Amino acid sequence: MTTKYVYWGEAKVKLTWKCEQQLPPRERITSVHGFCFKADKLLLVNVTPRGWDFPGGHIEHEETPEECLKREAYEEGYVTGSCSLLGYIIVDHNENPNWDERSPYPKLGYQVFYRMDIDQLHDFKAKHESLERILVNPSVVTKYHHKWNELYQEILDYALVLK
Repeated sequence: MTTKYVYWGEAKVKLTWKCEQQLPPRERITSVHGFCFKADKLLLVNVTPRGWDFPGGHIEHEETPEECLKREAYEEGYVTGSCSLLGYIIVDHNENPNWDERSPYPKLGYQVFYRMDIDQLHDFKAKHESLERILVNPSVVTKYHHKWNELYQEILDYALVLK
């Protein structure tokens, strides 16, 4: 379990990775993300305005976390596949003096992570927010992802051992 403090704008937020095979409470899941693999290569998508990133996004009402990842992976990378839960990042605003009760995010929320084994690369249409996709060796992800950190590295390392 790794903890890191980050600044999102003016807000100091505590992030903690928890390798867990059970989902956190659904009402506190704010987003779902995935490390998607095809033949030992990691999928990265160039998403406006994030830049190179792994697929993921906000969970929609009535959607399960796994359905969210599958939708985001298709919308951003035009891939489909099977998923395995890796765990989640606990997003803790308890030390954030700027958080207030009207925030769209809970004081204690969760970003869920999955590993997806891609079974099909569909034609890339760039119809959503993605400009392009690439498959890279996981060892070079830091050359592309502009906000890579030790939490992501721990999650990726775990995803790689789940082959």
